[in-house]
Amino acid sequence: MDGGSILETIGVEIIGVMSPVSICMFLVVLIVYTLSSPPSSDNQQVIRTAANLIYLESSSDTTTQKLEGALLNAVVFVVLITLVTFLLVILYYYRFTNFLKYYIRFSAFFVLGSMGGSIFLTLIQHFNIPIDSFTFCLLLFNFTILGVISVFSQGVPILLNQMYMVALGIIVAAWFTKLPEWTTWVVLVALALYDLVAVLAPGGPLKMLVELASSRDEELPALVYEARPNVGSRSGNRGPNLGLLLAGFSDGDPIELRVMSSSENVVQNGRGVNEMRSESEDIDGVREVEIEGEMLPLMGSSSNERERPVVNEEIRESNESDRGRVLEREIEEEEERGRGIKLGLGDFVFYSVLVGRAAMYDLMTVYACYLAIISGLGCTLILLAVCRHALPALPISIALGVIFYFLTRLLMEPFVVGTSTNLLMF
Repeated sequence: MDGGSILETIGVEIIGVMSPVSICMFLVVLIVYTLSSPPSSDNQQVIRTAANLIYLESSSDTTTQKLEGALLNAVVFVVLITLVTFLLVILYYYRFTNFLKYYIRFSAFFVLGSMGGSIFLTLIQHFNIPIDSFTFCLLLFNFTILGVISVFSQGVPILLNQMYMVALGIIVAAWFTKLPEWTTWVVLVALALYDLVAVLAPGGPLKMLVELASSRDEELPALVYEARPNVGSRSGNRGPNLGLLLAGFSDGDPIELRVMSSSENVVQNGRGVNEMRSESEDIDGVREVEIEGEMLPLMGSSSNERERPVVNEEIRESNESDRGRVLEREIEEEEERGRGIKLGLGDFVFYSVLVGRAAMYDLMTVYACYLAIISGLGCTLILLAVCRHALPALPISIALGVIFYFLTRLLMEPFVVGTSTNLLMF
């Protein structure tokens, strides 16, 4: 593949993933910026979730207490996620696929109907939108049912599926931004480390799920955003879906292997690619084999084909074998490319939680965190194109986002505010 083709392919894939991620983060920032109380206010609503079961942060606690409590919350949260993921591995291993599908559908229904309804109700109250209870419930019910159908049905337009996947990420992220500040940052770092181990370490639960689904050549039920519809896949399979980045790139179009033989025939390849064969002779009785438009001579008697030298037959079979391997490799890469890039819903959520937490401080940190997350996602996609296997999408982006948040809050903002106040920078 030449440099222009690589840049074009990676550019299309990056835009296809970064656009919905940016939309999700932008809308979460708007919701948080609109509904959250000022940082100095004690009226902020703190919810109790699986991420803060042990410790509920209070503004009167010391820094040491907040750090210790946040670490305990993060450890408990990661342990719970690990146990649930291994439980999913066991259920999928013993082929409880229908149970997993219904569980995922119920989760989507609960998120859209309960958590989404609560956010919509808060927005209605905040903006004093005139709507009665019956109309609100009817609209929420239709929104929820349409969302479940759009996410899990095959005949739905891809744009509608993508919109509801982004909506699920926005709703969950908006709820997670209600976590206490110290718990939020420690949990984000802990999840990035967990994602790294679960995907890449031998025996990691997510790695086991990917390998198990690949060995069965079937789709794993999960909430995954698809950057583009699956077209061009010759096997008719969509491949395993997980909260991971999955992609493939092809070096070009499939190669057609044409060999000239005594009778015209069409041989169907195992992957659906035709190998067309026919034979011609020149005036000297030299057989020619055409491979990709290039005529290769094979010496032999045209009058008595059974007596041709064995070495010529071996050369022809060797050439066909080499071309067959190239053909198979090209087809596999074409199938991988057809799957596009898949980004797990959890990545949408925790990217948005990071910028949502930054929005509670000021917009300068939001800009810095957004650029850091997008840069980290771009680096992950480039590594994906090089490594050609599933990679965790959280570690690089979360690490850069957390670093840029604290650098901006502790260094950049005092510098910019100080120079602006003293009329050194406008």
